[in-house]
Amino acid sequence: MYVPPGFNTVTPYFFVDDAEAFVRFLIDGLAGTEVLRSMRPDGKPANVQVRLGTSTVMVSEASKDYAAMAGSYYLYVDDADASMERAVAAGATPVMAVDDQPYGDRQGGVRDRHGNLWWISQRTVEEPYRV
Repeated sequence: MYVPPGFNTVTPYFFVDDAEAFVRFLIDGLAGTEVLRSMRPDGKPANVQVRLGTSTVMVSEASKDYAAMAGSYYLYVDDADASMERAVAAGATPVMAVDDQPYGDRQGGVRDRHGNLWWISQRTVEEPYRV
């Protein structure tokens, strides 16, 4: 099986209303980098690939056939506090303050303007999760 560089076996694909604004949030709010873009004939994004750390996500403008839908995503970062501040500055709403968690992450949560939840997590121990 071949998986293109920058992708994982499972890759989130966002269908959102106002894809341009969502891509801007991924870049400004979550420190993403746009990698590739293709447009539909109506000028809306057909597929925008954005790198978030070691992962690539894809974004498309929602349509009649592919309705907008929200999800929940766990995002590892180097600094949870700074990343939460950046996401909020880019328009996200805090849903959980950053705090140390018993499972070894320093974590907070935000909801972006498109309804997605982002669990922004910094691993504080170099070991697997334990029950």
